[in-house]
Amino acid sequence: GGPRRLLLVSNSTLHGGGYLGHCQQHIQRFLGQKVRRGLFIPYALHDRDAYARTAREKFESLGYGLDSIHESCDPVEAVRKSEAIFIGGGNTFRLLKALYDNSLIHEIRKRVLEDGIPYMGSSAGTNVATVSINTTNDMPIVYPPSLKALGLVPFNINPHYLDPDVKSTHMGETREERIRQYHEEPNTPPVLGLREGAMLLVEGDKATLQGVTGARLFLRGKKPTEHEPGTDFSFLLNDSNPLNQ
Repeated sequence: GGPRRLLLVSNSTLHGGGYLGHCQQHIQRFLGQKVRRGLFIPYALHDRDAYARTAREKFESLGYGLDSIHESCDPVEAVRKSEAIFIGGGNTFRLLKALYDNSLIHEIRKRVLEDGIPYMGSSAGTNVATVSINTTNDMPIVYPPSLKALGLVPFNINPHYLDPDVKSTHMGETREERIRQYHEEPNTPPVLGLREGAMLLVEGDKATLQGVTGARLFLRGKKPTEHEPGTDFSFLLNDSNPLNQ
């Protein structure tokens, strides 16, 4: 085994670029030369075949093979044999339900936290890496048995974080207001709002903000704070940290 290694990306596609184009160098640095094949989990989208083709093409262009779990007759065994796991974006509720339905929550946790294989998530795949999916932007189109997720980190992330548009006449809730409502509930952990183009790299007990955009950190009972790429977020990984209570 080894320390946990996570690359949690806000979005798969950045405006003006192709699939995973904005983070392909991060992926290559993250996976390195030890990983030869990854395991893709396409459960967040309905058309798993098409999704797997897209992901496979990208990973092959970066020098990695990619197997899709939906093509395996034994998903649990596929996770047990995997060198690295990549969970893509789509609908977070659909994704989490499929992870529960296929008995993969415990297996993925074990592979990542105990065996130390790399885990990469984008969008919904980043949501399920956290303590719960309570701060997803997605509609609950299906009903997972729990909102608890993989718990690879002890806080929440809000991918695709959107700042309020000061010129907008739209009077609906902003993302910030929704996160504040979440924090009105007792014992809610921090929420890291990852903007498009941002990602969090976790290596053991160290967490660093990477990418081309910043992030906004929400702590229960406190004003949100703004953070630039390069910020050290390691303190969020401490389970005993009062911020995570």
